[in-house]
Amino acid sequence: MLKSRPILRKVGSAGRLAILNSIILALVLGAVVAVFIRNFTSSYQAVAASSIGVELREFQQQALKQKPANLETFAASFLRNHSLAPGEVVVIDLTKFTRLATPGSGPVLASPIVKPWLLAPPSHSIVVSTVIGGHPTELVGAPIVAGHVVVGTFIATSDLNAFAKERSREILLSIAEGTIALLAGVISTFVLLRRLLRKVGRITSAADEIGSGTLDQRLGDQGSNDEVGELARTFDAMLDRVQAAMTAQRRLLSDVSHQLRTPLTVVRGHLEVLGRGGAHDPLEVQETLDLVIDEIDHTQVVVERLLMLGRAMEPDFLDTRPVEVHALLDEVYDAVRVLADRQFLLPQAPRDLVAVVDAEKIRGALMNLVDNAVRATAPGDEIALVAEVDYLDDVIRLSVDDSGPGIPEDQRAAVLQRFSRPGARDRDGSGLGLAIVKAVAEGHGGWITIETSDLGGARVTIVLPRARTRASEDS
Repeated sequence: MLKSRPILRKVGSAGRLAILNSIILALVLGAVVAVFIRNFTSSYQAVAASSIGVELREFQQQALKQKPANLETFAASFLRNHSLAPGEVVVIDLTKFTRLATPGSGPVLASPIVKPWLLAPPSHSIVVSTVIGGHPTELVGAPIVAGHVVVGTFIATSDLNAFAKERSREILLSIAEGTIALLAGVISTFVLLRRLLRKVGRITSAADEIGSGTLDQRLGDQGSNDEVGELARTFDAMLDRVQAAMTAQRRLLSDVSHQLRTPLTVVRGHLEVLGRGGAHDPLEVQETLDLVIDEIDHTQVVVERLLMLGRAMEPDFLDTRPVEVHALLDEVYDAVRVLADRQFLLPQAPRDLVAVVDAEKIRGALMNLVDNAVRATAPGDEIALVAEVDYLDDVIRLSVDDSGPGIPEDQRAAVLQRFSRPGARDRDGSGLGLAIVKAVAEGHGGWITIETSDLGGARVTIVLPRARTRASEDS
């Protein structure tokens, strides 16, 4: 048993499956051949029995029609005038007279089956398949009745030797055809399985390389549109997502380490200065404490936003449900209109628009956009919340407009990157607001656009697929 395992492992899965398939095919083909030979034999024996049965029926019919006075003369005349098929022998044994037979009857009369019939005729017709003179033979024995009295035995045989040769040829032909079909089935199965399992093997090798950290491995086009080809395409798509997530995580960790190093260095430096001699000066202590607390508050904001970005990579990031867009914008408007001395315009949104979104995430994203608009504007500037359905592009747009200086076109791509704050007017921001908004939009299957607002400043828009919206049934 221990020796068979390396052999099976060497053969491989394709070989093992091909062997199993060959066993099943052999059993099926063997059963088909056996049934065919059995039916062929039965049909030929039935034809032979029917042929010699004809001899019996003709003898009985002529005897009944002519009603001969001399049965021996009638029997001799029947045998003389009746033509037999090749290989057939007829024996008419009249118990009170004589025995008449066609040529070749010697082996028939010597048969142990026939001898008892010569002594006492059978009570009814009997058909027997036997061997006489070394040849397969179909044998019929029947009583000869005259005037309701049994007066002899009618014996007819048909030599099945020709049939036996034909049967042997059919068996050999069936076995040859079955063997060819078996080989064709096994070889085709092995080739197909080998091809299939090679593709699966490539997937396994790629998965193994990925496990060791090689994320740029791809299966590529497998040249087929079957399940294996679909598996390869799905696998490559999964690798793209995994690589993108891993790259984003590495970049996030790099950005985090870079951004947190500065405030920690600042805090450490001021505490060291304070420890070297300034601890006795209350004013210097208070200034140091204020600076440290400010840096810690800034760091806390950065950490919280980084945690939000980290959660955006998780599959269960969103908790979606139907939300009335106008009510959502009204809620954001009520929350932000007291943030600063700005003219917050009333939200504009279709009354019957319902979106299937994560309300908390969208609300937080809009709050981030409003916060950025406040930082980019001066007292008295206008800020507006706008929602509209774009039927041409089949999307819904949630925008925050302002009348500030706007964002130059050459800086619009940069402001979407983490910790990027080109043209920022203050140092309080973390540079993560738009990155979080982008993550929320992409989590909903959408994206972010930055354009020039009708108010003269910037318009930052969360674009969502219209598949996430529907008209309110209650409107």
